[in-house]
Amino acid sequence: MEPARARLEHALADCLETLARTPDDPEVRSDLGTVLLGLGRTEEALAAYRAVLAVGFDHPLVYYNMGTALRTLGRPEQALPAFLEALARAPGFAPAHNNRGNALRDLGRHAEAAAAYLDALALRPGDAGTGVNLSSVLTLLHEQGGEGPEAAAALARRWLAAHPDDPMAHHVAAAMTGGPPPARAGDGYVRALFDGFAAGFDRRLAALDYRVPGLIVAALARHRPQPVPGLAVLDAGCGTGLLAAALRPHARTLTGVDLSPEMLEQARRRDLYDELEAVELTAFLTGNRDGFDLIVAADVLCYFGTLEPVLSAAAAALRPGGRLLFTVEQDPRPDAPPFTLQPNGRYRHNIRAALEAALAVAGLDAPPPAVVILRRENDRDVPGVLVDAEKP
Repeated sequence: MEPARARLEHALADCLETLARTPDDPEVRSDLGTVLLGLGRTEEALAAYRAVLAVGFDHPLVYYNMGTALRTLGRPEQALPAFLEALARAPGFAPAHNNRGNALRDLGRHAEAAAAYLDALALRPGDAGTGVNLSSVLTLLHEQGGEGPEAAAALARRWLAAHPDDPMAHHVAAAMTGGPPPARAGDGYVRALFDGFAAGFDRRLAALDYRVPGLIVAALARHRPQPVPGLAVLDAGCGTGLLAAALRPHARTLTGVDLSPEMLEQARRRDLYDELEAVELTAFLTGNRDGFDLIVAADVLCYFGTLEPVLSAAAAALRPGGRLLFTVEQDPRPDAPPFTLQPNGRYRHNIRAALEAALAVAGLDAPPPAVVILRRENDRDVPGVLVDAEKP
């Protein structure tokens, strides 16, 4: 049994033992609900919270936990009043504002959800999880059409005005308002974004039918059908380490780099990397000239607009004959600019105007990139290309 679950089972036994002696103790029954919720016994947890309220113990945390249970059970229309009851008793309860936003998002009330997240950020500025939620719901609001794009832009400006030092607010405002895009996503934005995503990242990608790891594995197999562990391999932007198991059989040494410490903590648990570093990718590549035989950047360069610096640094970090495998999102418009910052905060590229030129500047040889589907998002395929480049 996992240590965390073992602790919860032990806590459950303690709660039940105490309730056997003092069955009317509301605080213990509230603790029982929290333990049951942690164990995934959500209906039982909900019953425990209702029993607490029935005896008049209407603490804000009880309503908050009841709302959490109801959301988990797929009942956002019942969860929302529970969060509002929690806030009526504790207006400064930032997590309740955040989860009020989650329930509103579940109900399709995106502008109201964004306002709830802004309320949470007013109480906890810079909170990564809330920032990710706000960014995501602004994307949904923008994509719903009608007045959605204008409303999303206004809310993004409001976020930036209230938090001018928040790198996530800066990047999202640039994405939503259509101003001149930065050359790449800032370090602070990327770090906050993926710190906020880390805990449920693998589940989130599975829900998006995420295909990039499989595409990378297939490309690698064309060159090395029988893995031999002789290469110095870099997993660039390794995230939670989704590619580690596929790369390890080819690697004498396997290094992972990522800006997000929380993502690296997830990758570390796989126990497959020789080294993990929290560092910006271009800086790391620049400092490791001729250091690698293989560099893989799976769904990473969508956070770079201008590709020349990072691809040139990757070329310098490769040994002669080394390979670089990476994906970018494709802008299918023939007259598109070299790169565009999308409302979701990622860049897409005009392959001819941006990618081919950047590869030439870097001195990398590559056949025409393979057009692929990277994932499905909002019921639409996300087109991209897989690049298989070699350093002469």
